[in-house]
Amino acid sequence: MRFAIDAMGGDDAPDAIVRGCLDALSFLEADDRILLIGDESVIRDIMHERGVRDGRIQVMHASQNIEMHETPVEAVRSKPDSSIVRMALMGSARKTPDPWDVVISAGNTGACVSAATMHMKRLPGVHRPGIGCVIPALHGPVVMCDVGANPEPRPQHLAQYALMAEVYAQKVLHIDHPRVALMNIGSEESKGTGMIKEVRDMLRSTPKLNMIGYVEGRDLFEGKADVVVTDGFVGNITLKLAEGLAKSLFSTIAHEVFDYDPDLALQLQPVTDRLFKKNDYHEYGGAPLLGVNGVCMICHGSSQPRTIAATIRNAREYVSRGVNQAIVQRLSQLDEHLHHTEETVQTEVELGGAKR
Repeated sequence: MRFAIDAMGGDDAPDAIVRGCLDALSFLEADDRILLIGDESVIRDIMHERGVRDGRIQVMHASQNIEMHETPVEAVRSKPDSSIVRMALMGSARKTPDPWDVVISAGNTGACVSAATMHMKRLPGVHRPGIGCVIPALHGPVVMCDVGANPEPRPQHLAQYALMAEVYAQKVLHIDHPRVALMNIGSEESKGTGMIKEVRDMLRSTPKLNMIGYVEGRDLFEGKADVVVTDGFVGNITLKLAEGLAKSLFSTIAHEVFDYDPDLALQLQPVTDRLFKKNDYHEYGGAPLLGVNGVCMICHGSSQPRTIAATIRNAREYVSRGVNQAIVQRLSQLDEHLHHTEETVQTEVELGGAKR
């Protein structure tokens, strides 16, 4: 399997990105390949410092870099030799005769989404790709989609996110019949905007979808749903709030226990370490851009080497489990259902007019 990776994206790039890729070599196969894209001299210096001379690592020079503050679409168009654009091109079946299996970036999320959508294009039937993020919870992981790709979706976008995240939960998290819910301001049927209610009705009528209704933000960690659907604006805020709260709570608990009894703190350290690991997003790696024609993994800007290594490991399973093929098949079922529903409504209207 081959991985094309933006080495310049992220708060600690390129060092953290390159080190993460080098760490991943320990579990990659002999015929796997990693392509590091960015400032070639800097990348090779890091490899030299670690004494790495592995034929599975290749380097592609990119003379430009898209910064975190730049406007995504403008940056992608104005910087064709940036590491993000070159990465997307390597994963494009349209632009590369032999496209790489996976592309990964911890850089500007909007630019990564734009470059992947522009050059890799979308899977057949997909209207807008969405980021599907795995969130750790007490009763098991939850897939939330979208968490940043599409802040102003249309109803059908959200309906597709539900099905794509459902497939992801089945194939990668091994949840046989995922419970799917819409994020809302209340669980009551009367709550929510007109668009949310429209999406609810679309999902409830979708064949073979385990749609359970609405969930509130506090339900996210209570095990009430396996897939939670929301727009990219709310999803991104929810994700970052959860990460910040978890980090703050663990720090506060550790500080209070240490102040109360340092010996007790040392005794509890193995327990707190296990809990922190279960709730640490670095352990889960990046999130897939669901719906793009290829495999594009988007990582946190604060990614550490272990984040990148985990992303490479998870991307292998994404490819091997045939997630994209299953998404195309599942969305075709939704399209057939919606088309049949529209025809039924049109027939009823015509019959009603004839009776009058």
